[in-house]
Amino acid sequence: MARTTPMSGFPEFLPADRIIEQRVLDALTTVFELHGFGSVETRAIEPLEVLAGKGEVDKEVYAVRRLHADTDGDDAPVWGLHYDLTVPFARYVLEHAGKLQFPFRRYQVQKVWRGERPQEGRYREFTQADVDIVGADVLADHHDVEIVAVAADGFARLRRDLGFPAAVLRVNNRKLAEGFYTGLGIDDPAAVLQRIDKLDKIGPDRVAASLVADCGVTEAVARSCLALAEIATTDESFVDRVRALGVDHPLLDEGLELLAAVVRGAGRVAPGLVRADLSIARGLDYYTGTVLETQLAGYESLGSVASGGRYDRLASDGRRTYPGVGFSFGVSRMLVPLLGQGVLTTDRSVPTCVLVAVDADESRDAAFATATTLRGRGIPAEVAPKADRFGKQIRYADRRGIPYVWFARPDGDEVKDIRSGDQVAADADSWQPPADDVRPRVRPTGE
Repeated sequence: MARTTPMSGFPEFLPADRIIEQRVLDALTTVFELHGFGSVETRAIEPLEVLAGKGEVDKEVYAVRRLHADTDGDDAPVWGLHYDLTVPFARYVLEHAGKLQFPFRRYQVQKVWRGERPQEGRYREFTQADVDIVGADVLADHHDVEIVAVAADGFARLRRDLGFPAAVLRVNNRKLAEGFYTGLGIDDPAAVLQRIDKLDKIGPDRVAASLVADCGVTEAVARSCLALAEIATTDESFVDRVRALGVDHPLLDEGLELLAAVVRGAGRVAPGLVRADLSIARGLDYYTGTVLETQLAGYESLGSVASGGRYDRLASDGRRTYPGVGFSFGVSRMLVPLLGQGVLTTDRSVPTCVLVAVDADESRDAAFATATTLRGRGIPAEVAPKADRFGKQIRYADRRGIPYVWFARPDGDEVKDIRSGDQVAADADSWQPPADDVRPRVRPTGE
């Protein structure tokens, strides 16, 4: 095969980086399952009309078709690769509703494809890890608190176990914002939300000008909208600050109560991780209540690396409506830049904990038996690829980061920790390495 050229926007990991990715996914799925969510996987393709019906995504969808027409002469049908996990999940709920127990608690970890210009944190093929709670016709408000708690727990575990940068979950409620805008006399709150959603990108002056020019509000009203967006607290004190702006509306009252409950509930799981930030708008129309965005400390240029919220019409079959609340971890979005900048590292590029040395080809069967015994006890082991001087086999293990080398001796086996040089008598039926050595360790570079 001729030398190949990497495809932009389709990241591939070397084994050491893949270990880190797997540990990230292990940490997240552990959190999901601890909170009682079950795993699903949906097909990678959906009918193009279904994908195109979810908004202006024509330029983002990759079309898929058979190379050849069907044998009956008709053109092969054309599908599209899903560009997020929400659309296939909505279809999944409709198709399987009769077999699901509601509220339905699901997590899903899969590849997603999106035809956009590749840049740091944005790729054409990437992995998402989504978690959702879906109800049939109704979904209690307390599930919003639960989803935010799951998100907070996930980021707290990534930081605690793997050394991820600190995360800040910024949370708002669309009802709060819409009630505030309506209380100001604004006829089209959704249009204001779309402008406020650009605050981080274009700044307050341009947002204010857009509100006046495009939404028909006065400069005073525009300033009030920006005053609301400036409020951010790590506790429930945002309620008093909103009240001080002097706007009243029942929907505003409801939104304040819901957001306070979310901040209070998430604070019990991960104190200081969740922040009420009234600039968060999530301009997408399908969000109807809680909205979330997440930034990593020191990597704010990546924008939001995880997001979600409440949507009262995830799916509908005309008879029943399925509301939901969910959160999506952009695994590739945050992990690829961190790996590219060398922020995280692992102590070995293979899962192997023990290399069983081979002193002669005749002893390879015995070495395999030793490795088999270790594996049976949950200790990853491999046999040296060739019989060679023990010094060369130790160097082979060292290059791959394998911490232990096992030697068969006539008077009893021994195992060597090649990091410290310690070598002790050992029996494959009872020897146990330290717990931290059984699997590769992930940690911040330099720790």
